[in-house]
Amino acid sequence: MHSKRRLTEDRLARVLNERLRPAVHGRTVPLRVAVWDAPGEPVPVAEALAAPYRPIEVGHRWGPVWSTSWFRITGRVPDEWAGQRVEAVLDIGFNKTGPGFSAEGLVHRADGTVVKALHPRNAWVTVAEHASGGEEFTYYIEAAANPVLCDDHLPTRAGDRPGWLTAGGVDPEPLYRVLRADLAVLDRGLWELVQDFDVLGGLIRELPEHDQRGWQLLGFVERALDAVDLGDLSGSAAAARAALVPAFAPPAAPSAHRLSAVGHAHIDTAWLWPVRETVRKVARTVANVVQLMDDHPSFRFVMSQAQQLAWLKESRPQLYARVREKVTGGQFLPVGSLWVEPDTNITGGEALARQLIHGKRFYLAEFGVETEEMWLPDTFGYNAAMPQLMKLAGVRWFLTQKISWNTTNRFPHHTFWWEGLDGTRIFTHFPPVDSYNCEVSGAEVALAVANFQDKGAASCSLMPFGYGDGGGGPNREMLARAERLADLEGSARVVIESPARFFERAHAEYPDAPVWVGELYLEFHRGTLTSQLRTKQGNRRSEHLLREAELWAATAAVRTGFAYPYQALDRLWKTVLLHQFHDILPGSSIAWVHQEAEQAHAAVLAELDGIVGAAQQALAGEGRQEIVFNAAPFARDGVPALGAVPRGGPAARRVAPVPEADGFVLDNGLVRVRIDRRGLVTSARDLTADREALAPGTVGNLLQLHQDFPNQYDAWDIDEFYRNTVRDLVEAESVDIRDGAVRVVRRFGTSRVEQEISLTEGSKRLDIATEIDWHETEKLLKAAFPLDLRAEHSSAEIPFGHVRRPTHTNTSWDAAKFEFCAHRFLHLGERGWGAALVNDSTYGHEVTRDVRPDGGTTTTARLSLLRAPRFPDPEADQGHHRLRYALVLGADIADAVREGYGFNQPERVVTGAAAAVVPLVAVDSDAVVVEVVKLADDGSGDVVVRLYEALGGRAAAVLGAGFPVASAAVTDLLERALEPLHPTADRIGLTLRPFQVLTVRLRRPDA
Repeated sequence: MHSKRRLTEDRLARVLNERLRPAVHGRTVPLRVAVWDAPGEPVPVAEALAAPYRPIEVGHRWGPVWSTSWFRITGRVPDEWAGQRVEAVLDIGFNKTGPGFSAEGLVHRADGTVVKALHPRNAWVTVAEHASGGEEFTYYIEAAANPVLCDDHLPTRAGDRPGWLTAGGVDPEPLYRVLRADLAVLDRGLWELVQDFDVLGGLIRELPEHDQRGWQLLGFVERALDAVDLGDLSGSAAAARAALVPAFAPPAAPSAHRLSAVGHAHIDTAWLWPVRETVRKVARTVANVVQLMDDHPSFRFVMSQAQQLAWLKESRPQLYARVREKVTGGQFLPVGSLWVEPDTNITGGEALARQLIHGKRFYLAEFGVETEEMWLPDTFGYNAAMPQLMKLAGVRWFLTQKISWNTTNRFPHHTFWWEGLDGTRIFTHFPPVDSYNCEVSGAEVALAVANFQDKGAASCSLMPFGYGDGGGGPNREMLARAERLADLEGSARVVIESPARFFERAHAEYPDAPVWVGELYLEFHRGTLTSQLRTKQGNRRSEHLLREAELWAATAAVRTGFAYPYQALDRLWKTVLLHQFHDILPGSSIAWVHQEAEQAHAAVLAELDGIVGAAQQALAGEGRQEIVFNAAPFARDGVPALGAVPRGGPAARRVAPVPEADGFVLDNGLVRVRIDRRGLVTSARDLTADREALAPGTVGNLLQLHQDFPNQYDAWDIDEFYRNTVRDLVEAESVDIRDGAVRVVRRFGTSRVEQEISLTEGSKRLDIATEIDWHETEKLLKAAFPLDLRAEHSSAEIPFGHVRRPTHTNTSWDAAKFEFCAHRFLHLGERGWGAALVNDSTYGHEVTRDVRPDGGTTTTARLSLLRAPRFPDPEADQGHHRLRYALVLGADIADAVREGYGFNQPERVVTGAAAAVVPLVAVDSDAVVVEVVKLADDGSGDVVVRLYEALGGRAAAVLGAGFPVASAAVTDLLERALEPLHPTADRIGLTLRPFQVLTVRLRRPDA
């Protein structure tokens, strides 16, 4: 028998695309269209409905970049269409890149209520389910002229906020053209035939050539195509469908893979569009979803970011009411447990806790739902503290697919237990379909089955389906595919259900799934640890100032009756959490987004400074005595941790640099540092250990400039070949002494760096304050410290602990981590001696090692200071920057933890009369760090303390309260009691396992 497979497949494709799909809306009449162009930013619906519209024709050009136009669509259903489903078919100029990346529309009735959204794969609006004929209608479309930015990833200024938007004018250059505005009959029979052919064609293409089932389906499709009369498509549809009935009759094999299809729309809270546009994307997506639910009662849809639903509640209360109705009915499923889907590399530990706290509380308050999943499909790697934080928030399951983007190693599991830093395990699933934007196509279903790595032990996986990134969600074609693939021979069983049902089934089937220990490192997008420094600095400083504001406000409330600013802190936390979204904090958004993030952080910092100042003044009282406040969790300079005392003497001063023949010397009796005439550190000697830190023949604080032109994604990626090209910045414009420091000025390209290198009395920390006027393009600036150390591993701070990574490249897994994340410190050591690098805003780090001819080992640590990517923001990081980092000599992990906090949490001096401010709480172990002191969120006046074991060992500690304690309890992150504690004389004995996070709630008798 001769093979006709390719011939039939090609025939099917042409008939579908050129005849059947266009004929689904074959009977049409034109609609009347009028337009009003909104000046400036989007306007309220009522204002748009009352605006003056002017008539236009199909072909009308509209939409300057980022503008909004409103279209009024009017029509009358022809009498002869009575009894038919009548739809308005509208193309406002959709780009073929897919939903969410070009023009979008939201359809309203004349009374302002929302109907549904329009995008390239969902361009219709139901006018009448069963038309009576003669009825007239009017719809209004809010159309967004969002530019297409993702086609080629080339530099563009379209991501800037246009000046004319602010001024309220109109830009003369429209982006889009109205292409279609028709009233049409939906030919149900043809539409169903199209879905039949679509599913069977997809299945045939994926079945192996030797598979009997594929040949059977090919025969059924060929007979159905023969039944299609190209001159009477509608009239022949029933016969063609009848020819396909036997194709759909055989059920899936008993052993077939089960694919849990979960409706989903990943909506980036900002990315290639500003936050204000995301607010509208949420409304558009939700409008489509609830409309689909009306037509398909079995449809289930998840939404994973509480912030987006909060926006919907505020901006579209009627649509939000529909969401609540669908939540009650079990169709709309809040998941994720987070305020936004944050970056989890850079975000601090307490901020991650607050992401969970605010996300979970929103779902509980608004819907009565206790979410049990963390849903993070698109974040760029996952730190090892997350399993513990999830469990402490009541989360049982974790889902992502991003690790499938690895460029070096294929992750070995799809369903497994993820074990975190402290030993907590969370049941985890990576959808083997390797996407969160599925269309339920035959290719995707086949990929999910073929790719699944846990065959034999497990037989189910999850498929998130729906258009995403820019929103859009599922459409009726996806649901039709899922319905046909529910039980079909040759395919996996596709079942639309909730994530909870999937996870319960997967866990029951595979309780002894393999275990992955430690971080889930993404072997991609390493540049996001460095891009857009200002955004990262604003976040780091906001996190620390929030900690400080809560501490001093709580202390003042207990000590003086100060009014604790519950609402302000709640609002400020949510602002910071919003800007931790995984395309904002990593620096991978358009310029508009990062400009707004910088403004938001500046406003947060200003308000927090006011809160801190007011609380400290309440504690200090009125007077002229200098009171030193120490918000760090470690005592320093005679000031207790979390407390304050009058200044007892002059503050520690910088050691004066001493000139010598070859440069300058800094010596405080603990360390001696030599800096040559080029401004390079040629020696850093730990005098107490009598040990040189720098490797022979090397220099420290060596600034190095690399070409940085990754293969794919500018702002996201650093590719390893950047190391092949390097320029050591050893020439100095000037090296002199200023303000007790060695000042070094360097120029390169069109940029300038000024550094102050200083050493303080009584400290083993060499501080390097850096100002950079940065005007490079596609360059990476690093600072190198080649240390005379044989370190088997580095220890990098992550949320609530630190993680060890090998310094060697024995395996491809080790080699792939050539750029990694560290928060406030990076430690390197060998038995008996070590050194640490601390910083105030740097996250990208690397460690390399080499053996010298003398047999010693040079271990080089480098900090990534600045990048200059050109997409999506061609001006990323250009301009003036200030940052600090330091080298700590003779440091162990405890020193690194302490110095990291101290470097980021400076002392404050307030004038007043108080003798001392006794800390609200204290611990007697340096291994236990008090991260949070605050009042309970419920307004009870209880004091909440969050602490953790920081060194990686078991710790016994006593938590002492500086106020009477009526009762105490260990709580979850949401401050709900888990187990009682039994204080004795306001002291509580605690035992913590390595890196354990513990939240303690202390009830005051007078609260």
